[in-house]
Amino acid sequence: MSGGVLAATSSGGAHLGIFGQDPWWLIIIKTVVIFVFLMLTTILMIWAERRIIGRMQQRPGPNRVGPFGMAQGLADGVKLMLKEDLIPALVDKPLYILAPLVSTIPAFLSFAVIPVGPVVSIFGHRTPLQITDLPVAVLFILAMASIGVYGIVLAGWSSQSPYPLLGALRSAAQVISYEVAMGLSLAAVFLYAGSLSTSEIVTAQSKLWYALPLFPSFIMYLVSMIGETNRAPFDLPEAESELVAGFHTEYASIKFAMFFLAEYVNMTTVSALAVTLFLGGWHAPWPLSTFDHGVLNTGWWPVLWFLGKVFILLFGFIWLRGTLPRLRYDQFMALGWKVLIPASLVWIMIVAAFRELTNEGRTRLQTLIYVGIPLALVVLVASFFTEKSDDEPDDSLEPPSGGYPMPVLTDPEATATLEVSRD
Repeated sequence: MSGGVLAATSSGGAHLGIFGQDPWWLIIIKTVVIFVFLMLTTILMIWAERRIIGRMQQRPGPNRVGPFGMAQGLADGVKLMLKEDLIPALVDKPLYILAPLVSTIPAFLSFAVIPVGPVVSIFGHRTPLQITDLPVAVLFILAMASIGVYGIVLAGWSSQSPYPLLGALRSAAQVISYEVAMGLSLAAVFLYAGSLSTSEIVTAQSKLWYALPLFPSFIMYLVSMIGETNRAPFDLPEAESELVAGFHTEYASIKFAMFFLAEYVNMTTVSALAVTLFLGGWHAPWPLSTFDHGVLNTGWWPVLWFLGKVFILLFGFIWLRGTLPRLRYDQFMALGWKVLIPASLVWIMIVAAFRELTNEGRTRLQTLIYVGIPLALVVLVASFFTEKSDDEPDDSLEPPSGGYPMPVLTDPEATATLEVSRD
């Protein structure tokens, strides 16, 4: 048995030393399987989204193409590929063509470092169910997400049209806001696991999933991942009621399909990352993990647990879209900058203090005292100096009896003119 295989942990997880030793044909098989999985998941999600939201709205949803309408997503994809690929005359053609590729390719690359299962035997070769891993694998995923946004920005800029440009600007501001919050929410995981490798983070959760001790980070990540993928209620870059279709208004045929594909692949990727970092990865949920000394965490069983967790999170995307209305843009940005980022910073300080005091051998009671008392003082001081929120309604702006709401005017003569014209 090779040294890489010996690096596999006793729980079935993989150490970084086992990667890079697969034969070329096994790497190709893994790559093709991941590609097919993401394509099939996209088709399944399109069908499930339309069926589930249709059920929520008391209508059937697609039920004609294939059994229960399950081939509707495939039919839509074929239709988009066969449509005429029109290119508007005034667009910046090189960037216009490049934008869909920049959005789609990083979405697929991100999944290369997601561990789908433990070390298994494939055609006699012991290999982890993961294409590759890096010492900074999570940073690689965040980098791919950042690059994918360039596709949206380039699409809006190159279209030479107002609505796509507004969608692109919204996307840029949205990503800056929510990627900061997402990165901060993941920092607590790095402190606990002591690694940025996805396979090692999963191995560290063999006994306790990080969603429990790091529950605030988990909630912050869930909110950030919805904003990162431009999904309702955070679909500001493609708000149909405001921007026609947003950044991809001028796109048709296969180019539009690539943006559509990138959105759904990103949904799968961020859900898989949430499972990897917070929900134990491919480990079986309790109490199944205790059966037969963890036999359900070996072999091919973990793939089932991983997919189950991912599909539960994907269902959450559908549920939110069918339930919540789109946020106002100012509310959306305020949530990112005034709530998520400050809360993430405070939470990271708390986690770092707990980890440092624990490493020094402090008892749990001492740790709570050393961290809790300063935190309580900070909260009291902050609440004492907090002034009235600017978001509260101002009584002076209320319309007069029988009148209509009016904008704030600083010019007395303009105000008097409007009053006379209204009378």
